Amino acid sequence: MSTTPHSTSSVPQHPALAPGDELVHTTPDDPRAKPVLDDLVREYDERYRDLFPGSAADEVYRYPVEHFSAPEGTFLLLLRDGEAISAGAFMRLDPSTIELKRIWTRSDHRGEGLARVIVAELEAEAARRGAERIVLSTGPRQPEAVRLYLRLGYTPQFDVDADPATVGIHCFEKAVTA
Repeated sequence: MSTTPHSTSSVPQHPALAPGDELVHTTPDDPRAKPVLDDLVREYDERYRDLFPGSAADEVYRYPVEHFSAPEGTFLLLLRDGEAISAGAFMRLDPSTIELKRIWTRSDHRGEGLARVIVAELEAEAARRGAERIVLSTGPRQPEAVRLYLRLGYTPQFDVDADPATVGIHCFEKAVTA
């Protein structure tokens, strides 16, 4: 599997980006992704250890790398000074639908708007690849993710006024715009 990245430029003027920040489409096995994925596993374990069977690593790595590789998917890194500080991915579910996965920002960079940059670039890449619909899910113990997706125009497929614990997995969808 090639991990030769290509830089993207569809969101270069986003105010959350610092000078020199780089958005790179690559694959999950890119060595630069490991610290972000390790942080994701650690936090999933902390939040969900008592709720879901198995380890967070089982969930984070359950899909083959090919699912998040071109032409059917992508894995996006936001690099600052060459170091991954935020990431996200998508995989194709059917000819018109992609699913966003692994939207994550390192804990020391939260609140900077980086997840919005990641989602915006993933949405733009989905449009470039002809997707018509985006779906995603997040867990009941990630209220910050729920707020993010609502702010970004995703339609909840659950009762937003219900107790998150009774909702379980929180699913969203959004039409792709060109």
